[in-house]
Amino acid sequence: MFGIVRPCTHRLSEGLRTEWMAHLCGLCLALRADHGQFARIVTNYDGLIVSVLTEAQAGRTPAGRRTAGPCPLRAMRTAPVARGEGARLAAAVSLVLASAKVRDHVADRDGLLARRPVAAAARRVAAGWDRAGARTGAALGFDTALLVDAVDRQTGIETLAGPGTPLLTVTEPTETATAAAFAHTAVLAGKPQNVAPLAEAGRLFGRLAHLLDAVEDREADAASGAWNPLTVTGTPLTEARRLCDDALHGIRLALREAEFSDGKLVHVLLAHELRRSVDRAFGTSSCSHQGRQSPQGLLTPDSHPGRQGPLTPDSYPGRQGPLTPEGSFGPQPGNPYGPTPGHPYAPTPGNPYGPPPGGPGGPPPPRPPRDRRGLIAGCLVWAGLACTCQLCCGSFEDPWSRERRDGLCAQCDCGGCCEACNCCGQCGEGCCCCGDSCGCDC
Repeated sequence: MFGIVRPCTHRLSEGLRTEWMAHLCGLCLALRADHGQFARIVTNYDGLIVSVLTEAQAGRTPAGRRTAGPCPLRAMRTAPVARGEGARLAAAVSLVLASAKVRDHVADRDGLLARRPVAAAARRVAAGWDRAGARTGAALGFDTALLVDAVDRQTGIETLAGPGTPLLTVTEPTETATAAAFAHTAVLAGKPQNVAPLAEAGRLFGRLAHLLDAVEDREADAASGAWNPLTVTGTPLTEARRLCDDALHGIRLALREAEFSDGKLVHVLLAHELRRSVDRAFGTSSCSHQGRQSPQGLLTPDSHPGRQGPLTPDSYPGRQGPLTPEGSFGPQPGNPYGPTPGHPYAPTPGNPYGPPPGGPGGPPPPRPPRDRRGLIAGCLVWAGLACTCQLCCGSFEDPWSRERRDGLCAQCDCGGCCEACNCCGQCGEGCCCCGDSCGCDC
């Protein structure tokens, strides 16, 4: 899996999450149907945007979905998946993108690709993907030669680049390739008026993809001596961030000019999630659930209007004197808010703050722990969970302790999302607990 738009499922509503997974699985199955099982390894997060754009313009139809069988990556569950020209175009583009990535790694002599036999085999695989993408593209009226030419030109541009070379000169081939892919979605959807704005959105998306990849790999490339556009051209991170922010703004403006039948998922991916990708690459991501940050308009315990200092029980706004019970009828020392000794619900030794467990008004006694599995039995259960990908997706029972746990996909950096704000007219997802506060200019 690769790509810069990697939305956390906690930030998507249930409907959008289902739609996103439908396009992701549809891309994977389109690769299998047209190019065989091995081609499924090029499934990527950015390629599915092509499928999303096509359906957002043409509108969803019953023929555009089918129910796929159980899959290990879905914890052996069935699911509706996208099908049609959008998924096939996404497959063709993904093959060429993967081919470009393999060639880039071969040129950089990364890992095993530094060995000549492995590099030669990788080049043959990449060439096969180019031919496969060309066949599918031709069936859809899309000339993948534009993408292959951009990949070939990239190597020459990188060879000639040096200190002082404009960074946008290096990103131009990627921009041209993604612009062509985005624009062709309008042709497939029968919306010729969308060709120009989507080509612009695709061009800027390609710029972002190239820049963010360079930012994320900068330190690793410096350690290994690999080619990196930021290092070679002498571009500081501040300038790279400025270019990324300009591209984000340009994509939002371009999307405004396009006409969609249902553009909610497009808006979430290219307006909200793309900005999070930039923040993540530059290390500026923040979440209101971490620390004491809060989105604008939300009150925190220390942000009550018109008060100074922390909000303690003795400093509640509008009252005089300490907020402390007094008098002979007050609670007894040691348990200031509990009943007096001798009361039926009074504290007991070992339980100073309430009645005995299981007593009237008290909490039920704790359930006895479930039997733990042995080492071998737990290992067998763990292997079954791993083979069905339940360790990654959904929730599962711990192989040894039998406690319910969430999969790795549930462990994200967003801390959860508020789906009840619905202040964004485009997608209903703009006001999020992660601080978006509908900053998408919509």
